[in-house]
Amino acid sequence: MPAERPLVVISKSGSKRWISAADSKASKLGLRIGMPASKAQAMVADLVMIDAAPGEDAAALERLALWALRQYTPVVAVDGTDGFVMDTEGADHLQGGEALLVSGLVNRLRAKGLSAKAAVADTWGAAHALARLTSDDTTVVPVGAIAKVVTQLPIHCLRLPSEMVQGLRVLGVDTVGQLFSMPRAPLTLRFGPEPCRRLDQMFGRIAEPIDPIRTPDLVEVSRNFSEPIGAAETIAKYTRRLVVQLTARLEERGLGVRRCDLIIHRVDNIRQCLRAGLAKPVREPARLSKLLCDRIEKIDPGFGIEKMALVAVMVEPLEEKQIAPSLIEETIVDVTPLVDILGNRGQRLYRVAPVASDVPERSVRKISPTADETGENWAAKWPRPSRLLSTPERIEVIALLPDQPPAVFTWRGKRRRVKRADGPERIFGEWWLRPTEMSAVRDYFVVEDEVGERYWIFRAGDGFDAETGSHRWFLHGVFG
Repeated sequence: MPAERPLVVISKSGSKRWISAADSKASKLGLRIGMPASKAQAMVADLVMIDAAPGEDAAALERLALWALRQYTPVVAVDGTDGFVMDTEGADHLQGGEALLVSGLVNRLRAKGLSAKAAVADTWGAAHALARLTSDDTTVVPVGAIAKVVTQLPIHCLRLPSEMVQGLRVLGVDTVGQLFSMPRAPLTLRFGPEPCRRLDQMFGRIAEPIDPIRTPDLVEVSRNFSEPIGAAETIAKYTRRLVVQLTARLEERGLGVRRCDLIIHRVDNIRQCLRAGLAKPVREPARLSKLLCDRIEKIDPGFGIEKMALVAVMVEPLEEKQIAPSLIEETIVDVTPLVDILGNRGQRLYRVAPVASDVPERSVRKISPTADETGENWAAKWPRPSRLLSTPERIEVIALLPDQPPAVFTWRGKRRRVKRADGPERIFGEWWLRPTEMSAVRDYFVVEDEVGERYWIFRAGDGFDAETGSHRWFLHGVFG
């Protein structure tokens, strides 16, 4: 199939056939979702039409929802036939905030070849509407500002049956704001309670809980309470009991947990969640209980908790290994418990690993704190600073060209006189990565100022030829 030909997906019901999806080329030619297939074919002669596969689409959407469950938040559900909804309260700070969460989500889906839009709002109904009707890829509605952004939206965004939407339009009601301003009694008498219920859900007047997606491979244990609980000690006690049940279930399957969610169901139909992530698969009750119980103060029991559930959303095979006896006592320090504690407090942890590159800023990369050794090492014979700046900072210097170190340099507004210096160490550009670095060079010096502080500075260029660099000076690192 030629890539340049426009493509549409055709759905059918009985003898009716219509466009249910269209690529960008088809949209530019005026083809729209809902348009009859015969009209589309008449408008575009070389149109490629494929039959819709609702079953496959639903399965793919469920896989996406499960992916989001494992990556972002404990409460995720499929939303219609073209999206999923997430309760991000309490989970957005792990992604740097709501704006970074939704932009990162959209970018990750785009990297998988999927076009997506995302919206964050106080209610499921508002987020559902804005994600589908706004032109921006991401939308974040401030808390309490739903009324300002949804009143001009068309009424079909309320998830009402199509015949009900058509009936409202006959009455001259086209927007959410118009429907909201109508008297409720006549509206309910003519159309039933559904329009008012959807309005109340969109504006947050009545709750619309999200029923999280669950599959048979997710290991889950729960506890219902005949009398609501609320004391922190009681919550911790039942958390530990749920952990024991969960680890027993995992042991039966030979699994360890990498990510688990404690979901709190309050009597007022509000959910709260605690997520615990681990650096490697674990099924030790004491360790998992500590990660969850250390954060119980974040739970607001409200008028009481009626149910607690613990779900292992990410698991891996875990086999018990027997340590061979040895006459030589070996001390193996396992830092993963500390990594887990710090990571679940919101700290972003990583290790620095060497990369085979002569250019200093390319010679390191971030890896997981528990990743295996890469086997690579820095091959530089000259000393390297303990602190390398992410971007070299411009400095003003007094120096003799072409190969003398500075006598004086000014960095961040402070003038420093050089007492000792060593260099230059010449580093060439990597022309096989970037053609512009074919002739680029840097001359690095280790310098020490009058108070004994040592810096790593360089001149861009060889001091003679302008093609090798700008001949400006930069500070790139500080020695400890």
